[in-house]
Amino acid sequence: MPILLSRRSFLLASAGTALALGLPHRVRASEVPAGRLTVAADSEPTNLNPAIVASNGVFFVASKVIEPLAEADYNGPDGLAPKLALSWEGAADGKAVTFKLRPDVKWHDGKPFTSADVAFSALEVWKKLQNLGRVVFKDLDSVETPDPLTAILRFSAPTPFQLIRNCLPALTSVLPKHVFAGTDIMKNPANEKLIGTGPFKFAEHKPGEYYLLKRNESYWAQGQPHFNEILFKVLSDRQSAGAALEAGEIQLAAFSAVPLADLDRISKVPGLKVYSTGYEALIYQMIIEINHTRKELADLRVRQAIAHAIDKGFVVQAIFRGYATAATGPVPQTDKTFYNPDVERYEFDPAKAETLLDEAGYKKGADGIRFHLKLLPAPFFNETVQFGAYLRQALAKIGVDAEIVSNDSPAHLKAVYTDHAFDLAVGTPVYRQDPAISTTILFQSGIPAGVPFSNQYGYANPKTDALIASAAVEIDPEKRAELYKQFQKLVVDDLALINVAEFSFITVASENLQNVSNNPRWAVSSWADTALPEMAP
Repeated sequence: MPILLSRRSFLLASAGTALALGLPHRVRASEVPAGRLTVAADSEPTNLNPAIVASNGVFFVASKVIEPLAEADYNGPDGLAPKLALSWEGAADGKAVTFKLRPDVKWHDGKPFTSADVAFSALEVWKKLQNLGRVVFKDLDSVETPDPLTAILRFSAPTPFQLIRNCLPALTSVLPKHVFAGTDIMKNPANEKLIGTGPFKFAEHKPGEYYLLKRNESYWAQGQPHFNEILFKVLSDRQSAGAALEAGEIQLAAFSAVPLADLDRISKVPGLKVYSTGYEALIYQMIIEINHTRKELADLRVRQAIAHAIDKGFVVQAIFRGYATAATGPVPQTDKTFYNPDVERYEFDPAKAETLLDEAGYKKGADGIRFHLKLLPAPFFNETVQFGAYLRQALAKIGVDAEIVSNDSPAHLKAVYTDHAFDLAVGTPVYRQDPAISTTILFQSGIPAGVPFSNQYGYANPKTDALIASAAVEIDPEKRAELYKQFQKLVVDDLALINVAEFSFITVASENLQNVSNNPRWAVSSWADTALPEMAP
């Protein structure tokens, strides 16, 4: 069953730091810098380096500056198109992958791009520091560089070539060795003032207002990019994107920055176009993260009760307005290779939830309350905030009092993934076409504190870890898929976390904007070929 791709988004900038650049007056032609594309900003990450933090909030800006080895493609072999690598070939034993690199590529500071940059990025950043690469590249042992345009990744254990191919767009952003080597990588100023090989150069970030990127005149793809500048404009609230589009102040709002409630009206505005494609490789999942170190939540019966208290159908219709699908487990139903439909279903049943809580020994007190929890909805999207309010009400009906704690994005990430200062949290991990890339990290035990979007809730099951470990070295695609199907059944039985819904996004853009949504990760790709004819440089 396909996921419908429209939804609403909550822009993360606070009103106190919002940019006031003339909304909602109409911009005169003389006010628009020649060749500038102005975009509604999605977020303001504290670390803008995609080689360290593989997340869409980072990619949205950084992917125009820093490039991966390959990008997703609707028509390319294995769904990929070459970027910094022209080809990739896996060894039969799963212990090596050879990349042939693109020649005549320069970093934005003029230095040549070589295989030494790939080796440094892989060994020192993807493997050691990246939130998702720590898992995928854990067995990376060395990188050979026989010449400047060849990099051979060698693994100490079999690593599925299928996994390496699938991870190339999201996990292989390459950094300049000469900028990062010998420094404290996590504190390097280049984590914000990016230096890459991409079509645009980082120019300026004014917190609460904008990111400004400028054209890379020496970009390897001749004739690209087609803009002199891209301005990512931080807007004050989720209504601002639609107003700015109508006023002509921005030409593009991605990641559903325009609220779903406004889409019908916005779609009828002359000069604007709505796209529901370009996100197929970015399926999001709304989940409830559970702190298993909390006594009540360590009891499976309590977790089951919470699952039975949630009306997923209501969530899909009332919060997503039908533009989502109820989730059954950690792999989306759209993934025909890995999805397992044969898992435990926790149907909406408040009476059963109350019975389970009684059996667990948590009877209602005189005030009707069994126990208290702290609930932290992620501030990333409007839906997470709305679902947090719904979940509080759903839990109250079964006698669980959930206090909502609202944080901005950095504070939320710290509370959940570093301090573990939560009981329940509403999160939105991304499924990136392979369970090993962005899913198993939510369940594997022993992930160091501070790794965003990972298992920081104390869930530990040796059987789960064993399945993850077996799949990580299984090079037979069919056997690997079967291991992940067993994994899904186990973690759903355990209720390590609760999967609620699967959803994606829409883009609204000027109808004159060319090459919009032309790859499955378009919003977080380079936009090198995107053009607005009247703004051509």
